[in-house]
Amino acid sequence: MDSSLVLGSLLIIVSRIADVSLGTLRTVFIVSGRRVVAFLVGFVEVLIWVVVVSSVVKNFHQPAYVVSYALGFALGTYAGMTFERWLQLGDQMIRLFTRRGAEMAAALREIGFVVTEIPGMGRDGPVSLLFLETKRRMTSRALEAAEEIDSTCYFVVDDVRTAAPRNLPLYAPTGWRGIAKKK
Repeated sequence: MDSSLVLGSLLIIVSRIADVSLGTLRTVFIVSGRRVVAFLVGFVEVLIWVVVVSSVVKNFHQPAYVVSYALGFALGTYAGMTFERWLQLGDQMIRLFTRRGAEMAAALREIGFVVTEIPGMGRDGPVSLLFLETKRRMTSRALEAAEEIDSTCYFVVDDVRTAAPRNLPLYAPTGWRGIAKKK
């Protein structure tokens, strides 16, 4: 195999990983309402894509380039999903169903979560429904704390696109995330 063919194939793979990963992140930014960041990421994504596609089309007689293009796409999908999981962008709503509502609400409040408790009646008697809105990166901490108190609690976690009021300090982006805030 020619060294230029190997280098070209590697460049195609790396470029596809980059543009497909960016596409995954762009989708996350679109869904969470971060239009400016989605615009910028989309611009870079398509710029890379156009360069790669043109090189593959010009050299379509090289099967290695076509295979590299497909391999880069598959790896980029995997990498994009992994990056999205690492970044943990956005907010989530946790709904906890428990028979130990007052105790769990107090414990969650003590570690910094804002909790709303609603009494209810389940099939087997009284239950509490607890609502918590939190940053996605804090969701696992809230669930771990809840399960320490009541290992039989039931929970549902949903992504939050918009919540009001948005001017509370609880929702203020910090650090580098401030540049990716919703507009």
